[in-house]
Amino acid sequence: MALAALKKWQLLRNSVRPCSNWFHWRTQPCAFKSTKPEVAENMTTVAGNHIYAPLQTFTEEEHMLKDSVQKFAQERIAPLVRSMDENGCVDQSVLLGLFEQGLMAIEVEEEYGGTGSSFFSSILAIEELSKVDPGIGLFCDLQNTLINTLFRRCGSEEQKKKYLPRLATNMVGSFCLSEAGSGSDAFALKTTAEKIKDYYIINGTKMWITHAEQAGVFLVMANANVSAGYRGITCFIVDRETEGLHIGKKENKLGIRASSTCPVTFENVKVHETNILGQLGHGYKYAAGMLNEGRIGIAAQMLGLAQGCFDHTIPYTKQRVQFGKRIFDFQVATLTASKCMEWMGGVGFTKDYPIEKYFRDCKIGSIYEGTSNIQLSTVAKYIDKEY
Repeated sequence: MALAALKKWQLLRNSVRPCSNWFHWRTQPCAFKSTKPEVAENMTTVAGNHIYAPLQTFTEEEHMLKDSVQKFAQERIAPLVRSMDENGCVDQSVLLGLFEQGLMAIEVEEEYGGTGSSFFSSILAIEELSKVDPGIGLFCDLQNTLINTLFRRCGSEEQKKKYLPRLATNMVGSFCLSEAGSGSDAFALKTTAEKIKDYYIINGTKMWITHAEQAGVFLVMANANVSAGYRGITCFIVDRETEGLHIGKKENKLGIRASSTCPVTFENVKVHETNILGQLGHGYKYAAGMLNEGRIGIAAQMLGLAQGCFDHTIPYTKQRVQFGKRIFDFQVATLTASKCMEWMGGVGFTKDYPIEKYFRDCKIGSIYEGTSNIQLSTVAKYIDKEY
């Protein structure tokens, strides 16, 4: 199994096509200790019958994955970062490349066309992609931690066979939960699904739906039993071409502009009862569980963003001299995009360097998958239980 995985990632690594050189958007090779993982051997801790390695240690397969994704990101994504940001949309060659490299089905079983790797491998891929463009990292994140995982864990065998091979090869999925009046309080959603014989009629509007512009399938949270409150929330599979599904105007966002965000309206959308993903009335459970994993993916996205920003900034501060000293020698502070802009000085505020984009992209990290205030509230609840 391990040998097969290693061969697979070696093929992935060797299949990246070369491209021409570019300037500031390419990250320089980094020599910082924070980006150099330890060798996994002889660095484990034992707890009970389980052996755990520190998170900064990687297996040979994980090393190969990181290297191949880094190579893909530098050669295929970096030359297009500026144009995707300016145009506010993903370049189709990048999206195709994500599928070609197996990065849109990392955990999907091989029988359905996926890589059959681990959740941690998904996290590593998201981080590496986000070092170059967090908007592209988001494609990998949502496809793996939300869409594919919901199908894998909750889908019937028929649903898995129908959708997972397509999600692994050429189809983006989209998760429809948020509404105008139910953002952080997601379970207050108003979208309904009325049962009529063997079908459900879905009505409502979803807001801020990521990748709606590219999606071929939508996982829609709608209440099939309003009298039961949030316990009526059910997850429905809705294909893009379904009559009554309308994708609204794309939002003109501050950051992560390669990733589309649109409202999606459902006007008497008719789906068969076999389009229910999982169990009737269990949608709230699925959403809560998947969002917990999704938040880890967003953390990886933000970590990659911060490291990418850092990697662009430090070489500049070591070269730039003021008052007879390198800027690097004046100050050492926390790894943040805003601090990196300060270190870069005036050029950090221009589009000649990618620092201002990292600054714009990082804001969303405190908003989606639960705002920072909601996360702090959750932490407070656990602290309260402990004491």
